[in-house]
Amino acid sequence: MSTEMTQSILSDPDLAAPDKKIKVWDPVVRIIHWTVVLGVFANLTLLRESSDIHQIVGYVVFGAVSCRIAWGLLATGHARFSSFAPTPKKVSEYLGAMRERKEPRYIGHNPAGSLMMFGLIFLLLLISATGWMMSLDQFWGVKWVEEVHETVANIIIGAVVLHVLAAVYVSFKHHENLPLSMVTGRKRRAAQGDVDNAPVTGRR
Repeated sequence: MSTEMTQSILSDPDLAAPDKKIKVWDPVVRIIHWTVVLGVFANLTLLRESSDIHQIVGYVVFGAVSCRIAWGLLATGHARFSSFAPTPKKVSEYLGAMRERKEPRYIGHNPAGSLMMFGLIFLLLLISATGWMMSLDQFWGVKWVEEVHETVANIIIGAVVLHVLAAVYVSFKHHENLPLSMVTGRKRRAAQGDVDNAPVTGRR
């Protein structure tokens, strides 16, 4: 951890108490997250064959993802895309540390998690686009559109399963309930060796 980052952690008034948790995920991020979770789960399971309701839920998910993109560009702190945008170097180094079971704890998204997040955003935009195309006369019954839509749906299922397993692994690894943090918005404060990719003094 850099000296600058360490100093920002030690000077943060929220971190004065050893066991005090800090705010990480704001209400906008949490509401969007659970809206997408419920919508995707419903459309890929219970509503998969229900055309009208499936379509409505799909539009809700698309709206939520669009809001997350806008919020990721405008927000501050850990919600801002620039605070956790994955790069090949960051991802490869993190995966290398994982292989050695030495990966650091991140206060926000770790590089693998951020890569998954951006990947899911892309997949959800793609499935939304093909779903919308299937509702148009121009693409009604066009096989390749239906095949892309179905294929992306199956990829999303696989990605979600991987995402859940990774969240469980990291929760056990760092003794922190990640799903719960997306409900409360709070996580354990940074300690020596942790990475805060949006320290308070560095937020804009």
